Amino acid sequence: MHLALTRDKAKAFPVVSDPASYTSARIWHCSYRTLAPLQGFSSLQKLEIATYPDLSFDILSGLISLRTLQVVHLPHISSLLPLARLTNLLRLSLSTLPSWDASGKVTIVESLAPLAVLPVLEGLELFGVVPKDRRVDALLNSKTLKYVRVSKYPKPEEQRLRATFAA
Repeated sequence: MHLALTRDKAKAFPVVSDPASYTSARIWHCSYRTLAPLQGFSSLQKLEIATYPDLSFDILSGLISLRTLQVVHLPHISSLLPLARLTNLLRLSLSTLPSWDASGKVTIVESLAPLAVLPVLEGLELFGVVPKDRRVDALLNSKTLKYVRVSKYPKPEEQRLRATFAA
Protein backbone atom coordinates (compact mmCIF):
# COMPACT_ATOMS: atom_id res chain seq x y z
CA MET A 1 0.00 0.00 0.00
CA HIS A 2 1.01 3.60 -0.58
CA LEU A 3 0.62 6.52 1.84
CA ALA A 4 0.31 9.96 0.25
CA LEU A 5 0.23 13.08 2.42
CA THR A 6 0.51 16.41 0.63
CA ARG A 7 0.52 19.93 2.10
CA ASP A 8 -1.33 18.82 5.23
CA LYS A 9 -1.52 21.82 7.60
CA ALA A 10 -2.03 19.67 10.71
CA LYS A 11 0.82 19.83 13.24
CA ALA A 12 0.60 16.14 14.13
CA PHE A 13 1.23 13.19 11.82
CA PRO A 14 -2.10 11.44 11.23
CA VAL A 15 -2.90 8.15 12.92
CA VAL A 16 -2.60 5.40 10.32
CA SER A 17 -4.04 1.95 10.88
CA ASP A 18 -1.61 -0.90 10.25
CA PRO A 19 1.43 1.21 9.29
CA ALA A 20 3.52 -1.93 8.75
CA SER A 21 1.39 -2.79 5.71
CA TYR A 22 2.65 0.22 3.71
CA THR A 23 5.52 -0.30 1.28
CA SER A 24 5.76 3.28 -0.03
CA ALA A 25 5.05 6.76 1.28
CA ARG A 26 5.21 10.34 0.08
CA ILE A 27 5.05 13.09 2.71
CA TRP A 28 5.23 16.29 0.74
CA HIS A 29 5.48 19.73 2.35
CA CYS A 30 3.31 18.93 5.35
CA SER A 31 3.38 20.96 8.56
CA TYR A 32 4.06 18.10 10.99
CA ARG A 33 6.29 18.91 13.96
CA THR A 34 7.87 15.45 13.69
CA LEU A 35 7.86 12.43 11.44
CA ALA A 36 8.54 10.09 14.38
CA PRO A 37 5.41 8.00 13.60
CA LEU A 38 7.24 6.76 10.50
CA GLN A 39 9.13 4.42 12.83
CA GLY A 40 6.06 2.14 12.73
CA PHE A 41 6.19 1.83 8.93
CA SER A 42 8.64 -1.06 9.06
CA SER A 43 7.88 -2.40 5.56
CA LEU A 44 8.56 0.81 3.65
CA GLN A 45 10.70 0.26 0.58
CA LYS A 46 10.30 3.71 -0.93
CA LEU A 47 10.03 6.99 1.00
CA GLU A 48 9.84 10.53 -0.35
CA ILE A 49 9.82 13.50 2.02
CA ALA A 50 9.78 17.20 1.29
CA THR A 51 10.37 19.40 4.33
CA TYR A 52 11.96 17.14 6.95
CA PRO A 53 11.13 18.72 10.34
CA ASP A 54 13.23 16.63 12.71
CA LEU A 55 16.71 17.36 14.06
CA SER A 56 18.20 14.00 13.03
CA PHE A 57 17.64 11.03 10.77
CA ASP A 58 17.40 8.72 13.81
CA ILE A 59 13.68 8.15 13.25
CA LEU A 60 14.42 6.73 9.79
CA SER A 61 17.30 4.47 10.86
CA GLY A 62 14.98 1.58 11.75
CA LEU A 63 13.37 1.47 8.30
CA ILE A 64 15.76 -1.24 7.17
CA SER A 65 13.57 -2.35 4.24
CA LEU A 66 14.05 1.02 2.50
CA ARG A 67 15.48 0.71 -0.98
CA THR A 68 14.85 4.29 -2.13
CA LEU A 69 14.94 7.45 -0.01
CA GLN A 70 14.45 11.01 -1.23
CA VAL A 71 14.52 13.96 1.16
CA VAL A 72 14.07 17.52 -0.08
CA HIS A 73 14.72 20.33 2.40
CA LEU A 74 16.44 18.98 5.50
CA PRO A 75 17.48 22.24 7.17
CA HIS A 76 18.08 20.83 10.68
CA ILE A 77 20.17 17.81 9.67
CA SER A 78 23.89 17.85 10.40
CA SER A 79 24.70 14.12 10.61
CA LEU A 80 24.15 11.38 8.05
CA LEU A 81 25.31 8.68 10.48
CA PRO A 82 21.80 7.25 11.14
CA LEU A 83 21.46 6.54 7.40
CA ALA A 84 24.32 4.01 7.65
CA ARG A 85 21.82 1.61 9.24
CA LEU A 86 19.73 1.52 6.04
CA THR A 87 21.66 -1.43 4.66
CA ASN A 88 19.19 -2.21 1.85
CA LEU A 89 19.26 1.31 0.41
CA LEU A 90 19.90 1.31 -3.36
CA ARG A 91 19.16 4.96 -4.15
CA LEU A 92 19.48 8.06 -1.99
CA SER A 93 18.68 11.65 -2.90
CA LEU A 94 19.21 14.50 -0.43
CA SER A 95 18.62 18.06 -1.55
CA THR A 96 17.94 21.58 -0.45
CA LEU A 97 14.94 23.47 -1.75
CA PRO A 98 15.34 24.58 -5.36
CA SER A 99 14.83 28.17 -4.19
CA TRP A 100 18.03 27.85 -2.15
CA ASP A 101 20.08 27.38 -5.34
CA ALA A 102 19.99 31.03 -6.36
CA SER A 103 20.84 32.21 -2.86
CA GLY A 104 23.72 29.74 -2.52
CA LYS A 105 22.33 28.24 0.71
CA VAL A 106 23.45 24.71 1.57
CA THR A 107 22.86 22.14 4.27
CA ILE A 108 26.19 21.36 5.91
CA VAL A 109 26.72 17.82 7.23
CA GLU A 110 29.56 16.48 9.34
CA SER A 111 30.69 13.78 6.91
CA LEU A 112 29.74 11.77 3.84
CA ALA A 113 31.46 8.66 5.24
CA PRO A 114 28.21 7.05 6.50
CA LEU A 115 26.98 6.92 2.90
CA ALA A 116 30.14 5.28 1.58
CA VAL A 117 29.64 2.25 3.84
CA LEU A 118 26.11 1.47 2.66
CA PRO A 119 26.56 -2.07 1.29
CA VAL A 120 24.27 -1.90 -1.77
CA LEU A 121 23.96 1.84 -2.48
CA GLU A 122 24.22 2.31 -6.26
CA GLY A 123 22.91 5.83 -6.83
CA LEU A 124 23.47 9.00 -4.84
CA GLU A 125 22.34 12.58 -5.37
CA LEU A 126 23.50 15.38 -3.08
CA PHE A 127 22.14 18.70 -4.24
CA GLY A 128 23.15 21.48 -1.86
CA VAL A 129 24.06 18.96 0.86
CA VAL A 130 27.78 19.25 1.54
CA PRO A 131 30.30 18.30 4.24
CA LYS A 132 32.12 21.07 6.06
CA ASP A 133 35.23 20.66 3.93
CA ARG A 134 33.21 20.31 0.70
CA ARG A 135 35.32 17.32 -0.31
CA VAL A 136 34.13 14.00 -1.74
CA ASP A 137 36.97 11.78 -0.47
CA ALA A 138 34.68 9.53 1.59
CA LEU A 139 32.50 8.72 -1.41
CA LEU A 140 35.48 7.63 -3.48
CA ASN A 141 35.89 4.70 -1.08
CA SER A 142 32.47 3.22 -1.88
CA LYS A 143 32.58 -0.25 -3.43
CA THR A 144 28.99 -0.14 -4.72
CA LEU A 145 28.24 3.35 -6.05
CA LYS A 146 27.64 3.45 -9.79
CA TYR A 147 26.56 7.06 -10.15
CA VAL A 148 26.84 10.19 -8.05
CA ARG A 149 25.35 13.60 -8.87
CA VAL A 150 26.14 16.66 -6.77
CA SER A 151 25.73 20.42 -6.71
CA LYS A 152 27.36 23.18 -4.64
CA TYR A 153 30.72 21.41 -4.55
CA PRO A 154 33.96 22.91 -5.89
CA LYS A 155 34.51 22.06 -9.57
CA PRO A 156 37.63 19.93 -8.85
CA GLU A 157 35.58 17.76 -6.47
CA GLU A 158 32.82 17.33 -9.04
CA GLN A 159 35.46 16.34 -11.60
CA ARG A 160 36.88 13.73 -9.21
CA LEU A 161 33.41 12.20 -8.91
CA ARG A 162 32.87 12.20 -12.68
CA ALA A 163 36.21 10.48 -13.15
CA THR A 164 35.23 7.76 -10.68
CA PHE A 165 31.48 7.30 -11.25
CA ALA A 166 29.25 7.65 -14.29
CA ALA A 167 27.09 10.80 -14.18
